[in-house]
Amino acid sequence: MARALYIHWPFCLAKCPYCDFNSHVRDRVDHDAWQAALLADMRHEHVLAGGEPLDSIFFGGGTPSLMPPALVARLLAEAEALWGFAPGIEITLEGNPSSVEAANYAALADAGVNRVSLGLQALDDQTLRFLGRLHDAGEGLQALEVAQQHFERVSFDLIYARPGQSLADWHAELARALSLGTGHLSLYQLTIEPGTRFETMVRKGDFLPLDEDACADMFALTRETTAAAGLPAYEISNHARRGEESRHNLTYWRYQDYCGVGPGAHGRRGGLATVRHRKPENWLAGVDRAGHGIAEERVLGIHEQASEAMLMGLRLREGVDLAAMSARFGMDEGHLCDPAKAAFYEKQGLVQRDGSRVIVTQAGMVLLDALMAELVPAQLVAG
Repeated sequence: MARALYIHWPFCLAKCPYCDFNSHVRDRVDHDAWQAALLADMRHEHVLAGGEPLDSIFFGGGTPSLMPPALVARLLAEAEALWGFAPGIEITLEGNPSSVEAANYAALADAGVNRVSLGLQALDDQTLRFLGRLHDAGEGLQALEVAQQHFERVSFDLIYARPGQSLADWHAELARALSLGTGHLSLYQLTIEPGTRFETMVRKGDFLPLDEDACADMFALTRETTAAAGLPAYEISNHARRGEESRHNLTYWRYQDYCGVGPGAHGRRGGLATVRHRKPENWLAGVDRAGHGIAEERVLGIHEQASEAMLMGLRLREGVDLAAMSARFGMDEGHLCDPAKAAFYEKQGLVQRDGSRVIVTQAGMVLLDALMAELVPAQLVAG
């Protein structure tokens, strides 16, 4: 049964050149229409996903901090009326650290949001301009300070391994980030995603991405520095003090059920995969026509579920418990993880075993995509 709810708000003030998320720029948003449609989409999910109290809600985007606080409050009230809230529910909202959005933080906290994730992305103005961000460094830091006054838990994102960035540059920026006192950091290497403006710029020769060796050195430095500061990595790109891990994201990585509403939102519930219409206008039309925004709903075969669970779980510091997976999916452990390859990579220091648990080491995390392709049998991935 689903214990987590994801709500997608697709609108941004501008499209960042590195972003391949489902985000859209619109001159005008009819908030009343969006409220009605999101409520309808949520009610449809509740009918199908059962009534277990929610452990977490996550407003993602896009830029959910652009939502009027009254709309956030209405959606939370409906979610609580439908599912109920588990004690200590985590309610996260993503946002840009602008002064305009920071002015809403008190009202968002009053609405029930108790955790925010801010897209600082960098701590200097030159880099922020390169990344296409609309805030400057001072404005971002001020918004972070306001967030820390209003929310129980605060996280922020940084992008590293940028063109021309040195190891010393990143070390200094990371040390400054750690000094800001949040209990969670999401630290992402810059990747050039297909279909983004950065992909076009790289193809035209406007800039060169950092080479793989430099990226690997920065990744290792990131893990060592955050661990020494008491915020070790619990997932390949996410670092937290003990107890401050994102419970909502752990739902995904531990392959537990969740509902997703809003444009482009994905869900996993009861062995079904759901995908909402991606374009905002198509999603609205779908809700108007059918009472929900689902574009595709399909049954996941047991092999596909097991493959997804393995590929998600290997991202985590805790790794994957093969005995638990075997019991869950009714499969031999050897069908979930190739034992010969696991033994080989264990000798290489890229994998370690702890009882029935398979864990990718820090050295292995640098090569995670290639390593997962080796460990998870091809026939499992193929279904």
